[in-house]
Amino acid sequence: MDRADASGLVIVKLGGAHALSPDLADELDALAGWRRPMVLVPGGGPFADAVRQAQPVMGLDDRAAHHMALLAMEQFGLAICSLDDRYVPASRTDGFAQALSAGQIPVWLPSQMALADPSIEMSWRVTSDSLAVWLAGQLGACDVVLVKRIAEPVAESDIGVLVGTGVVDEALPEMLQRYPVRLSIIGPLGQGIAVA
Repeated sequence: MDRADASGLVIVKLGGAHALSPDLADELDALAGWRRPMVLVPGGGPFADAVRQAQPVMGLDDRAAHHMALLAMEQFGLAICSLDDRYVPASRTDGFAQALSAGQIPVWLPSQMALADPSIEMSWRVTSDSLAVWLAGQLGACDVVLVKRIAEPVAESDIGVLVGTGVVDEALPEMLQRYPVRLSIIGPLGQGIAVA
């Protein structure tokens, strides 16, 4: 996939908190109905939570925890693909292009691409939020949508406040400076805001 092909592409991050939601199938159906081509970025959810809990107990270093958290995203991604055949796993740009040309939605399995970039910080400051923006930068996509499962509608558009309240990860402001995309956050009941 080259940058010329990415003009209408949107990167959609589906938060890992959706993994155990009874509404997951409906959410996937709604996303598949969007009219724009997309690459879906799965969050880590309960799979990443297991890594967070294991790190201090096992004494894992940040490199191992980062790699395991990427694999946690892949676990949710593979689950999505098993639940709806419109979604297919893809780990590289050629896989994205192939899925999109077949009318399917590529679900990013991030470890191969993300581990190859030493500029991605290996810490819990970087989650699938920042990685979705990073992927948009790699593909030349202009829009990123973060689909969040949060208790309250998102009404704040200041990125610093969103970081401070834990709505988005700590590295997101830096990633947005590096890759200036249009960022939107969709909260409960499809309510959303434009952030950047």
